[in-house]
Amino acid sequence: MSDPYPFLCKTPPTVPQRLLDQARRHGVPRVALVNAGAAAPLEGIREAAGAGMAEPILIGDVDKIRDAAAEIGYDISQLRLVHAPHAEAASKAAELARTGEADAIMKGQLHTTTFLRGLLPTRAGLREPGARCGHVFHITAPGADRPMLLTDAALNVDPSIETRQACLTHAVRLAQVLGVERPRAALLAPTEDPIASVVNTVESAEIAAWARTHLPEADVAGPIAMDLILSAEAARMKNYVSPVAGNADIVVTPNITTGNAVFKLMVLGMGCCAGGLVLGAKVPILLTSRSQKAAARLASAALGVIAAGAM
Repeated sequence: MSDPYPFLCKTPPTVPQRLLDQARRHGVPRVALVNAGAAAPLEGIREAAGAGMAEPILIGDVDKIRDAAAEIGYDISQLRLVHAPHAEAASKAAELARTGEADAIMKGQLHTTTFLRGLLPTRAGLREPGARCGHVFHITAPGADRPMLLTDAALNVDPSIETRQACLTHAVRLAQVLGVERPRAALLAPTEDPIASVVNTVESAEIAAWARTHLPEADVAGPIAMDLILSAEAARMKNYVSPVAGNADIVVTPNITTGNAVFKLMVLGMGCCAGGLVLGAKVPILLTSRSQKAAARLASAALGVIAAGAM
């Protein structure tokens, strides 16, 4: 049978060496793994710990954690275990972060909605009242060290202008921590002209105008279509002049459907490595997935080390 999707990349992703090198210049963060009683999340935290990217704190049903660790041959006898069954695990992780006992939080064997519901409400104490959180993917192509930061493809479903401003701000700050002196950010849209019937184009123009005052350390272009984001030649052909065209460090998407599609196409179609974090809380939050390969889990852990060291 012929391959139905021959355009998909067959090469496994690899973690960019620059990301690993930068992470190793920081201390090892205490990472609270929420609902740790399953093989997949324990394998993820073991990989991170083995690479010097995490000092694990295992939260969940302690008996299930021990059983899962025995299943994969993971010696957890020297690790801190915190008994907090399924519904309580995320709230317990928030408490540890709030009291300074954890430097980062990682998703374990639970649904993302349940995980975030225990961390992001104001009552959890991990964000200031009114503060908006956003998810940022650090995406690198095979053989490349320079990342593209993509926001938001995993948290905010249909973000308001204010939420996209917050996502843009988080991404700019992360880019600077990663060593990009003057980040170039693109506000993704189907065209470069604000058109009333295409709401995102108008909103992107408003966000770009806002950024000129509130993020003067970054070059922000929007609305801007993907061909101009990726290709300086396409920008020249369309007479579009911007330092962002063909050179974007950051792409801000209008909604989670668009962001998630771009992220998955880059991973599956291009073989990119994608590590991701939720930013805007008092500690970085690692949203790992059971379907993620080892490289993506390690990239997320390295990104968490770097973000935690900057907080």
